[in-house]
Amino acid sequence: MRQTAHTSTARIHHAAGPLRRFEAWFSGKAYAPHRHDSYTICVTLGGVQSFSYRGARRAARVGDVVILHPDEMHDGEAGTDEPFGYRALALDPAQLRPMLGDAPLPFIEGGVSNDPELARIAGALLTDFDEPDDDDLSDHLHTLADTLLRVAGHTPGYSTPDTAALDRVHEFLCETLDRPVDMDELEAIAGRSRWQISRDFRHCHGTSPYRFSLMRRLDAARTALATGQALADTAYAFGFADQAHFTRQFKSAYGQTPRAWQRACRTILQ
Repeated sequence: MRQTAHTSTARIHHAAGPLRRFEAWFSGKAYAPHRHDSYTICVTLGGVQSFSYRGARRAARVGDVVILHPDEMHDGEAGTDEPFGYRALALDPAQLRPMLGDAPLPFIEGGVSNDPELARIAGALLTDFDEPDDDDLSDHLHTLADTLLRVAGHTPGYSTPDTAALDRVHEFLCETLDRPVDMDELEAIAGRSRWQISRDFRHCHGTSPYRFSLMRRLDAARTALATGQALADTAYAFGFADQAHFTRQFKSAYGQTPRAWQRACRTILQ
């Protein structure tokens, strides 16, 4: 038997960091019809999220992404006897506007998508809830905007890259290995906006400036570890917040911890 409204329970946890992110779990009738002035993106974690949206009943299951357009009425309740949960990102439309060019704010018909790329980028923005997001937010938001446009059926606009500006950015990133690079610096070097830099750099180099910088720093750190440099010293030398942060990024990039990599190098060199 389905739970009724009076059995509802709720648990909400707000994340640290610069974005409005939260995790919520509900049972029964979660919330009455209401609207947001934000663009809300949710990744379903468990159960079935059932809600009314634009005149029809919708359902989001584990792995589905819910995309609620600003000022659209919706409600929410558990679609089964089990509680449902999600992680959500609430974006002011102005945060996406610079990345959309002349395209309209993406509208996802039905409010639910199972697109794997959208799930991947939304998931990347909704991790590390207990500490501030240390990734470059402009890169993630840029990718999110392009993906939302594609899922909504729009083609992102594109202009011819300024190759001279990109060469200056590329050279600076290759030379700056001791710290993360701020997008304000790249704007000053390129003479272009961070959105143009991010889009053009990805077009010409196959990845974002943030990701390119991170991989150059990790590659240099890997070389240092192979020579026997201590993990803590290596993390500091290449601009990681601490050894734990370095280990997390290293393992994500190479599939093993820096300590395991260093042990393997010693074995090979013996």
